[in-house]
Amino acid sequence: MPTAPSSAGFNPDLGFAAGGGEMGAVVRAFDWAGTSLGPLATWPQSLRTAAGMMLAARQPMYVVWGPQLALLYNDSYREVLGAKADHPQQVLGQPFNVVWAEVWDQVGPMLAATMAGESLWYEDQPFTLTRNGFVEQIYASFSTSPIRDESGAIAGVLCVCSETTGKVRQVEERLRLLDEIGEATRLAAEPATIMDHSTRLLGQYLGVTRVAYADLEPDNDRFTIRHDWRVPGAISTVGVYSLDLFGSRATSNLRVGRTLLINDVDRELAHGDGVEMFNQIGIQAIICCPLVKQGKLVAMMAVHQQQPRTWTRDEVALVEAVVDRCWAHIERVRSTEALREADRRKSEFLATLAHELRNPLAPIRNALELLRIGADRPGLKERMLATMERQVGHMVHLIDDLLDIARISSGKVVLQSARVSLQSVAASAVETSLPLVEAAAHELALDLPREPVWLDGDAVRLSQVLSNLLTNAAKYTPQPGRINVTATIIDGMAVIAVTDTGIGIAPEALEKVFEMFAQAPHSIGISKGGLGIGLCLVRHLVTLHGGSVTAASPGPGLGSTFTVRLPLAAPVAGQSQDDKHPAHTVPAHPALRVLVADDNVDAADTLGDLLEAMGCQVLVTYDGEQAVNAATAFNPDLVFLDIGMPRLDGYGAARALRALPALAGVKLVALTGWGAQDDRARTGAAGFDHHLLKPASPDQVAVVLASATPASR
Repeated sequence: MPTAPSSAGFNPDLGFAAGGGEMGAVVRAFDWAGTSLGPLATWPQSLRTAAGMMLAARQPMYVVWGPQLALLYNDSYREVLGAKADHPQQVLGQPFNVVWAEVWDQVGPMLAATMAGESLWYEDQPFTLTRNGFVEQIYASFSTSPIRDESGAIAGVLCVCSETTGKVRQVEERLRLLDEIGEATRLAAEPATIMDHSTRLLGQYLGVTRVAYADLEPDNDRFTIRHDWRVPGAISTVGVYSLDLFGSRATSNLRVGRTLLINDVDRELAHGDGVEMFNQIGIQAIICCPLVKQGKLVAMMAVHQQQPRTWTRDEVALVEAVVDRCWAHIERVRSTEALREADRRKSEFLATLAHELRNPLAPIRNALELLRIGADRPGLKERMLATMERQVGHMVHLIDDLLDIARISSGKVVLQSARVSLQSVAASAVETSLPLVEAAAHELALDLPREPVWLDGDAVRLSQVLSNLLTNAAKYTPQPGRINVTATIIDGMAVIAVTDTGIGIAPEALEKVFEMFAQAPHSIGISKGGLGIGLCLVRHLVTLHGGSVTAASPGPGLGSTFTVRLPLAAPVAGQSQDDKHPAHTVPAHPALRVLVADDNVDAADTLGDLLEAMGCQVLVTYDGEQAVNAATAFNPDLVFLDIGMPRLDGYGAARALRALPALAGVKLVALTGWGAQDDRARTGAAGFDHHLLKPASPDQVAVVLASATPASR
């Protein structure tokens, strides 16, 4: 490349370099008489000044002057000219449109605009030109400024330019790489495939030792390198690591999305800043790009080099772009997998639900048939009634669990919190679960604190939590087994552990056992009964109480332990353990007139029969309109209304009955399968006095009857 003119040879009379530099010599030696510029000595001072500035500069520059836009240029511009610079007499002082005929249609308007007074700037402008005997496309960035002569008129243009073809080609190559990664991962069905393509293509492009992709664990303190591409001979780094290995400064930067950039590990890192980790895997230069989503570090991509390396800004930007795209594709695949898994679990759950509901229906149907054909057999009626009562209770329990899950998931469960002792909760749970435990011949041992342990919570829901854990242990422990319940106080928390000698849990399933629809069909779970939602319900209820529940197991066949942690209530002086009062059935008033309306004929008739057995005078109807039409003549003290009836639903019937002056004091009871807080609020707004969930128990019906008397109107 020609050397630039030396400023030492600057001639103030001419206004440009008079010595040093090949182009300066050419200008001095050229006979300008044959050009529109004329002899050098006749140049105006403004042109000589512009030419002097141009020739002294290292940046590629040219000047065009006069009406013909005659071209002058400096040494650095020779690279742009290519082979044309080998014949300066054919270029220097010649009209620009002759020298650059192939780009005149692009450059001509720009020069014309500058000659009209505009200063222009163009970046990475593409040009197709003939250079060195080849037609090629180049890119250039340049600015143009007008040059004024001694009269103040614009007589020429100064252009400062640089060829950016290499930079643009590099950008294009990186865009092609990103497109190639995108195309390779677009149809990938597994995260591992996306990681493999992304790390390999990036590593080969950068020519590095290793590229690794990592996900952050839920605790956000550990990361798992799921996959790494590496050159032959480099060790794999796949595994689980602590973020602390990077050192506190780097870790804090990664958590907020700042890329870790190290050119030389030994020179830039101190003890405790990650130097030990990188030396252990033989790495001297690193780019580690974190990915932060919604303020949380979720993934990282690291580029490793065995030797020190000065990373460029473009290389860092490329890694950041790759990790962002890689994560987006991985999330897409994982979301698709999650939807498929949820759909599979839902299908399995529906199959399980059908199975579990058929189980109690079979003995109920058999019992009904036996009562029909052999009602006179001694003891048959009592045994069949007991069978049906047990099976109906089982169905109600299944449905209650389903409703609880739905209410909790939609945020409609409201805890009836009060001060309750852990001992009373445990006693209630054991009472509920003991028949199943004893039927399996298990040994149940309780180890609870002697002094009351007070909690703030819903006694019924907390008992449900412990009962579900005991029931689960009884189901999944081969008989005879052992179930231990222990409770301790640790760091202001009540810690309750339910341990069994049962079938155990595989390590990979310890978290999944708490997921909804996690139970597979044809598993031991079906043969033992249940929908596989009990533990999901446990976690939800414990979380609502501000606690946590975890599962632990040495492995299949080695038993398991479920540990519940609940916050203790604030101590109150003189508090004694709450007493447990059994519910007492309130006898019905014998003279009540009760109207029943339900479009389920069997449900309406059996409720009517039950009310008559309790001493009531009953009228049964099968829709809301019938109930309203019959009410005035029947003059009821109490009306049971199903909510979901055709023609006129329970809400409409309630409003119509409330509008009848003759029934001003009548008590209205809603019968429904919906029991959330807003459902109860809606029945209350419609004028109902009571809200009973189907199927209502005889005790519940009796309590409602006690609220209505003939004197109430």
